[in-house]
Amino acid sequence: MSETITLITFGSVALIMALVSGVFLGFSDFIMRSLRVSSPRAGIEAMQQINREVLSSAFVFSLIALAPVSLGVMAYAWFALGGPAQGWFIASGAVYVLGTFLVTLFGNVPMNRRLDALAVDGPETEAYWAHYAVTWTRWNHVRTAASALSAAALLVGCAVYA
Repeated sequence: MSETITLITFGSVALIMALVSGVFLGFSDFIMRSLRVSSPRAGIEAMQQINREVLSSAFVFSLIALAPVSLGVMAYAWFALGGPAQGWFIASGAVYVLGTFLVTLFGNVPMNRRLDALAVDGPETEAYWAHYAVTWTRWNHVRTAASALSAAALLVGCAVYA
């Protein structure tokens, strides 16, 4: 790839990572807090609906697509680039895959599936909701930071590369 194409491509990936981070930030900053202070039934029902609707969104497409794209960024940097930019690009991909994608896959998604399988007004649902709202949000903080750091590392790498 030419330098210009590399910078445009990696800059575009950084923008999408930053947008993903922004969605996570909204949840960490005020959405989950609002759902927690709602009645348990209202919070549970809203989160169940959000988790169902998000599956067909541009957000989930971006979140998932960025995992192989990040691996591609890492591979390209490893095999085709040298110098200080290489480390930034590799770090960006690694942080995204580990801190955003794998945390989503093994942290938040299983919790979402369990919540979805519970009846909105079941006795075990309210008890799970108390745990879910706190733990899910903690994992979401990790995803927020990881996707933001990934975007920042990619941008720093672009600046160094240019």
